[in-house]
Amino acid sequence: MDTSYRQVLITGASSGIGRALALGFAARGATVHAAARRKDPLLALSEEAKGGPGVIEPLALDVSHGEQTVAAIRALDERVGGLDLVIANAGIGGATPAKHMEWKTVKAMLEVNVLGATATLTAALPAMIERRRGHVVGVSSLSAFVTWPKMTTYSASKAYLTHFLAGLTLELKGKGVKVTTVHPGFVKSEMTAHNRFKMPFLLETDDAATRILEGIVRGDEVLSFPWQMAAASRALQWVPTSALGLLVGRRK
Repeated sequence: MDTSYRQVLITGASSGIGRALALGFAARGATVHAAARRKDPLLALSEEAKGGPGVIEPLALDVSHGEQTVAAIRALDERVGGLDLVIANAGIGGATPAKHMEWKTVKAMLEVNVLGATATLTAALPAMIERRRGHVVGVSSLSAFVTWPKMTTYSASKAYLTHFLAGLTLELKGKGVKVTTVHPGFVKSEMTAHNRFKMPFLLETDDAATRILEGIVRGDEVLSFPWQMAAASRALQWVPTSALGLLVGRRK
């Protein structure tokens, strides 16, 4: 049994990667506080973990409400005697094409991917730093490095999270608090189920969650996968926008 992470908080745990991570850490003996807006899937998740070495505690939480998120997480941290691991996983995606851009869609994405993730991490950090113990994780995306037409808002939101976590990594060196930035490629989930384009190197949810869990346990500062997509994304971030435009034109 792995007891290094006794108290774990995961946002966006009602489905996809978050759900699989909750089950994975519970299987290692942790008490997992699974947070999401939808309570019923969390209750089902809690039942699924029963009988194992750890437990899953449902936590109804809408991270788009920043102040409430900070208050709820800090209250939880105090109640359990300190969170060992906080994973800001909640996120929403989708296209925001310039010609049909709707502020409602853009705003919702920013509230969850930017404000929600930041509120989650902000809530946990001060107490971890004071204890000189803890680990914060942000689930960004390979889209943080390069964007394509119609995906501008999503990519921009993930680029923000990547830079925010990079700054924390530098600041928290030697303070006892670990930081991990996760950049997944395409993963089967509710978020990608409606994508109408081909998703290269598409990973199963459990595969992606296993890679993330193992990377967290290893203490990786940055975890990007699959390697083929990671290498391509890193390379394309140095390609001028005009050249990317030509590439997009050829693809059309």
